[in-house]
Amino acid sequence: MIRTNAYRIRGPVAAAALLALGLALGLGLALADRARAAEKVQPSPGPQTAPPAPGSHTGVIVLRDDLQRAVTLEHPAQRIVSLLPSLTETVCALGVCDRLVATDRYSDWPEQVKALPKTGGLDDAQMEEIVRLHPDLVLLSRTQRIRDRLHELGVESFALDTETYAAIAHIVTTIGAILGLSVQASALNRQIDGAVREISAQALARRHGAGPTVYVEVDSAPYAAGPGSFIGEMLSRLGARNIVTADLGPFPKLNPEYVVRDNPDVIFELHSDIAHLAERPGWDRIRAVREQRLCSFAPAVLDTIIRPGPRVADGMRAMEECLERVAP
Repeated sequence: MIRTNAYRIRGPVAAAALLALGLALGLGLALADRARAAEKVQPSPGPQTAPPAPGSHTGVIVLRDDLQRAVTLEHPAQRIVSLLPSLTETVCALGVCDRLVATDRYSDWPEQVKALPKTGGLDDAQMEEIVRLHPDLVLLSRTQRIRDRLHELGVESFALDTETYAAIAHIVTTIGAILGLSVQASALNRQIDGAVREISAQALARRHGAGPTVYVEVDSAPYAAGPGSFIGEMLSRLGARNIVTADLGPFPKLNPEYVVRDNPDVIFELHSDIAHLAERPGWDRIRAVREQRLCSFAPAVLDTIIRPGPRVADGMRAMEECLERVAP
């Protein structure tokens, strides 16, 4: 299954919250026994704080996360654990990768984060390792259920919505505030917005008439990327028409007959089942399948599409390049 933002969009990123992105965007967490975990956890020595960056804020920070919890930091966070690839990438895009002390196992960009300690994934976050690292703050998706356990263990967390396109700018702004780097965050948002607008303008200029109808599959269940998801928003900006209606949510589970009935011109397959689409009942009659108007991507490129983060323009460009090749 796809790993949206979070790993590969797991179910409807709505429940995952995507894939994901997501791909929009509940999931169960198997946590260790509370008493045993408390006995095993041994905090590490106190953090070493880095000097403030130019233009940074150094005072007390009070913010409300996307679960509407008030979070107070005595100073900009210097030791961060990120439990989502898109959040990891945002910290680094703000120029402070060195403040990360650990990430989830799927965070692999930029290259330097691969060497950081890994603290599990969506379903198996390693609580003891997180507490041992003595972070100022743990960044996570609002769908990850470990926040209460972290609170019990004395670790502050901050939950962020990662399903929509608008969430990308919100995440950059919020993490910038957490890090005391609001000026840098504003500049990064302008850079992202400018790149996305440029790609969109070029794509729309090449379109003649109505854009192709498109189905984006983020999981073989099948789960789709709806127009309200960050992936759906990218498609819309490229002039494509999503066969999924907005009322179904960001990452709805569909009846396969829905796709057969709507007969899309192009299919984006964002997991690993593209070779078997024609084997599904009735799918050999779908125009995209019959005419091989299919888009799939190498893992490194796929990550730019399914992670709602600072590389969104790269993902959007990859989607446009495929549309240019295969769309009727």
